[in-house]
Formats: sequence, C-alpha cells, structure tokens
Amino acid sequence: MPKAKSPVYTLLGGAGAMGQITFKDLIETTPAGSQIIIADYQLEKAQALAKACGRKGVKAVQVNIHEPQAALKALKGTSVLLNSLPYEHNLRVMELALGLESHYLDLGGLFHMTRKQMAYHEKFEQAGLLALLGIGAAPGISNLLARLAVDPMESVHAIHIRLAAVDKTRYRNKPALSVSYSFKTIMEEFSLQPALYSKGRYRFIKPMSGQHAHRFPAPVGTQYPMYTLHSEVVNLAESYKAKGVEEVSFKIAFDRDFVEKVRFLRDLGLASHTPLAFQQGQVTPIDLLNAVVMNQPAPIASSESKQYEVIRAVVKGVEQGKRVTWVNDLHTQGMPEWGIGTDIDTGSPPSVAAQMLVKGLITARGVLPPEQCIPPEPFFAALEKRGMHIHCSRKAGWRTTT
Repeated sequence: MPKAKSPVYTLLGGAGAMGQITFKDLIETTPAGSQIIIADYQLEKAQALAKACGRKGVKAVQVNIHEPQAALKALKGTSVLLNSLPYEHNLRVMELALGLESHYLDLGGLFHMTRKQMAYHEKFEQAGLLALLGIGAAPGISNLLARLAVDPMESVHAIHIRLAAVDKTRYRNKPALSVSYSFKTIMEEFSLQPALYSKGRYRFIKPMSGQHAHRFPAPVGTQYPMYTLHSEVVNLAESYKAKGVEEVSFKIAFDRDFVEKVRFLRDLGLASHTPLAFQQGQVTPIDLLNAVVMNQPAPIASSESKQYEVIRAVVKGVEQGKRVTWVNDLHTQGMPEWGIGTDIDTGSPPSVAAQMLVKGLITARGVLPPEQCIPPEPFFAALEKRGMHIHCSRKAGWRTTT
C-alpha cells in the first residue's frame, strides 16, 4: 500500500505580521512530516524565518502574485493555501489556489470583497475544493461564536458582533501609531461606510458612528465600540436567512487616542485612493501612509505582556418556543511561551482550520464562511490549547445591546 502523501501548507505573505503568527502556530502544532512553505515577495525575510525555526520540511520561496505562472510553478504540490496578504489580493489568490488544485483560506474581505469572492462558489465546488472566507479573529472566531448560539435556536432575531481589547504593557519605544495588521485596512475601516443588515436588506451608515458604552468583562471593561465595515455582516446574514435573522451588525473598540489620530489622518485626506502625481510618478495617499506606518520599528516591551482581548457574539432568538439571548465571549491574553500577544486570535485560526481540513474534520466544498463549514467544538478545543477561552451565557428574553 503506497505511503500517504504528507500535506503541504503554503503560507502566502508568511513574512508579514499575521503570516508570522500563523507560521509559528504551524511549526508548533503540525506533526512531523508536514511540509510548510513560506511564500513571500520579501525572500530574505522568509528565508530568515525558515532558518530560525530549525525544523525540517520548511522552505522559503519568493512569490509575486502578479506573476501567476511563476507562482504556480513555485507552489506546485500545495495542499492548503493560507492567504495572509492584504484583502485586496483575495480574488487573485483564489485563482492561484484553483490553479494549484489546493484549498484556500483568508482573513476576510471587508464586506465588498467577500461578496465578490462568493461568485467563485461553483468553481471551487466543482473542483472538490474549499475556499474558506474569513478565518481570523473577526471574521472567523466571531462567526463561530455566533453559530454556537444559533444552532439550538428555532429562529434567530439578531446577531451583534462586538470586539474590544486593552494593552497595559509598558514599552520602551512605542510607535506613534501601534498597529498589528495593515494600516491601509484600518484606514478603510475608518473611512468606508459600514454595512448593517436590517429587515431583510443591507444599509450603509456613517463611518465611525454608533460609539455607545458597552460593558465587556474585566479587565477590558466599558468600551465605546463603533461600526466599521466588516465581512461578518454579509456572511451571517446570508447564512441564517433561513432562520429568519432580521439584524446583523459589527462594532469594534479602539483605544481613544488611536481613534482620534486615525480620524485626523482620515479627515486630512490620507484615506484617499486617488493618485497624487509627483515627478517620480504617482502614489495614492492611503498607500503612502500605509508604507510609512508599517515601516515603524516594532515596539519593545519593558514589562511583562498585559494584553487582553474579548471577541463577543450577542445572539437573540427563539429556543424551545421562548425568547432567549446568548452572549458568547472568547477571551485571550496571548501565548507568552510563543512570544505572541493577543494577535494570536487572528494568526492561529488559519492554522487550526487548515489542519482540520487536512484531517478531514472539515468536509464541505465550495466558497463558504466559517459558520457554514467548521464544526465549532473541535475548533474551540484547539483554541483552548492556545490560551483562548470561551465563556457562554444564556438569558431569558431579548436583552438590549449597543
């Protein structure tokens, strides 16, 4: 009997901030014999990561996604393509996955991109492949927290996703703008109209609106989350139409000083995608700003990590004929033994889902969000091993939330 082929996990954008966390998770948790490819345009950074991990079966390759034929050749044999690139590249990377005949995962598409990606459903289904859209913290964990509440319900009235964090760690060289993922994406979250689902239709509202007090568990405490454009709204609304969902929303709370700094930059016009002309060529304000912010030196902690994040799903529905409200929270303080803070809740889920795919725990095919294809129990059990803990509470009636 021929020996089973070892899985090949390819991490596109693996030398980036989130890609490095996913890579660390794969290194720490995949069995011996698994092959891991760090694919990145920045070859030297990818090679340094591969060398530092000291594990067999890891290699770095240079990939330019604007050169698809070369990328197909470099990544031949991939079992699962984990996309850690900025979401604007999602469609191009999905095409690459189809060419490689590999499964595909990403970190989300800020609503509009996600809707475009859904058009690939039949292509992936016919190829016997899964394209998993949005498997980070939010979207990702947030979707599955909602599913835990929805599954036992006969009907669903509302799903509200809320996210907040605190960081009381002391730093020696804290940057002017501390970011853990693409600042371009953050600027778009602050400047593009957020989507809400209400009474069977989507509507778009003022950016950064809806900042009302919301009480999270300690030590996060009372925060003022705002509406931003996110994929959960379209995913959860479409997934639970059959159960009659009437409302879906997403809010996130940022540090107030950070909010005001980003608001200033947005109001100054630096969220614009319209190119400015210079003698040397053209550049968009948002791309220039992103390059400057993402080039800041990484902060160096001068105390032990004191980060804490809560991802929350508030779900109202009817269960056993009675109105109920579920509040499901995912808590994380990071994984100090891996040298990773609360960003582990974004970087680890792609690794968890990819390994579930390889093990046959995820069997659905096509283009799907997490709540339609990932069994919640083994997923959250894997997060528990990574220091992320779930807390669920059920209350009678439809409780108010902001």
